[in-house]
Amino acid sequence: MKVIIGAGKTVYEGWISTQENELNLLNRDDFEKMFKTEKASAFLAEHVWEHMTFDDGVIAAKNCYDFLADGGYIRVAVPDVNFRNEWYQEIVKVGGNGNPSHPAFTHKIVYDYKTLCTVFEKAGFVVDLLEYCDENGIFHYQYWNELDGKIGRSLRFDTRNKDGKLGMVSIIIDAKKPIIIGI
Repeated sequence: MKVIIGAGKTVYEGWISTQENELNLLNRDDFEKMFKTEKASAFLAEHVWEHMTFDDGVIAAKNCYDFLADGGYIRVAVPDVNFRNEWYQEIVKVGGNGNPSHPAFTHKIVYDYKTLCTVFEKAGFVVDLLEYCDENGIFHYQYWNELDGKIGRSLRFDTRNKDGKLGMVSIIIDAKKPIIIGI
């Protein structure tokens, strides 16, 4: 079972799209209702974690970890505080532009790659960085397969990235649940 968390209007073949009222990342009961007899093989969360505090993000990551099959993964994308673009930083900052109808109005944190990795490492995941800007604003990219979870706000798929110029980026990670082999 592959699950999109906070899907909005996103629908991908082979994935179950969920909204916060169906799968609240902080509500363990929601996980227990959804995953009665099987665990997820994959989760996908594009621009979801920034709507929680750091501590709530760790709780959410632990819930995902507990309901993920061994060897499964969660692909996560969040805005990047290290992306050197004034327009971008203005729209992704905590509280957004102050307008309650703006998507960033409920942003509680803007991550750098180290902080995002820490959230998932605290939950037990092994993290691979796929896209991010470092402390000097330099963009890093490692190829990732869109069939494993497509991120629209990414180097390859966001139309604001054109003519060799970045207009929209995300920190994108794959956080993998290790396979535990008993002795």
